[in-house]
Amino acid sequence: MRRNRPAWPWLLGGLIAVAAAVVLGTATGAASITTGAIVADLLSGLPLGIESPLNDRQRAVLLELRLPRVLIGAAVGGLLAVAGAGYQGVFRNPLADPYLLGAAGGAGLGATIVIVYAPGLTAGPLRLIPLAAFIGAIIGVVGAYALGSAAGRGGTASLVLAGVAVSSFLSAVQTLIQQARIEELQQIYAWLLGGLGRGGWDDLLLIAPYAIVSVLVLLGCGYLLDVIALGDDKAASLGLNPTLVRLLVISAASLATAAAVSVSGLIGFVGIVVPHIVRRMVGSNYRRILPMSLLAGGAFLVLVDIVARTVVAPAELPLGVVTAFIGAPFFILILRTTRHQSV
Repeated sequence: MRRNRPAWPWLLGGLIAVAAAVVLGTATGAASITTGAIVADLLSGLPLGIESPLNDRQRAVLLELRLPRVLIGAAVGGLLAVAGAGYQGVFRNPLADPYLLGAAGGAGLGATIVIVYAPGLTAGPLRLIPLAAFIGAIIGVVGAYALGSAAGRGGTASLVLAGVAVSSFLSAVQTLIQQARIEELQQIYAWLLGGLGRGGWDDLLLIAPYAIVSVLVLLGCGYLLDVIALGDDKAASLGLNPTLVRLLVISAASLATAAAVSVSGLIGFVGIVVPHIVRRMVGSNYRRILPMSLLAGGAFLVLVDIVARTVVAPAELPLGVVTAFIGAPFFILILRTTRHQSV
């Protein structure tokens, strides 16, 4: 019966959750700005006759610090969640995540290289860490896919093994560089543990084209993933080429992952936990799972960032640490559920 229910209530609820998380995120901080004032300020830009109640300092805090951070958080969370849903659909495994094929290892190595060998380009308008992390993530995924395809003609098992091999190799190179330059370890680990405090409007504009393209492709692949879920033989009998479908979905999901980690660092568990929860709510139809994962992931990471900012205020917890504390119990639950289903 759940599959026959209309999808629009879920999507409306997801949109409301994202909007509420964004308003709450922008209202949270050392400078006191109420949610009502934030809503009024945002509406003041529309021809509704509403005036902003904020002074110049409050508006600067809202528009230059909090709003870009919250929007980047929503974008990163949505991208990781929808990418995770795409990977889980391709590999038909709820334990698959966006870092499965080497994106994390490649991004970490790219960021480490810039931090160690180009320290003058880690800040300012020409900072290269996001670009290096993006390129590294793409290289990692391309290498894993090429290796897996050569070894097993695009089968899921060979791709997973190739992803493990490539990730291990890239992590080993990264560790070698770190050991040679211990003085930069703190900055490297600060990036690897993830966070949104480094981002601004430029970062949002940087990832926007890749995010839009990858999300549109993934949302358009919902039907293909539903067919792939029936098995390769059934998909082939219906006229689909499973290998090409995997290549399309993996390419889009990897692009989304690369865009996300380039501005936030490595944030784990979002791509596993959120799609799994969404699947429990809306069923196994990927035409619903993908858009709902996008919305739920965005709201989830914004709320997690609020926790990271407030638990030890005025300091901040690394965002990846908070998602690990929240996500690890869910991961164990998913693992136990998967084991019971396979018995």
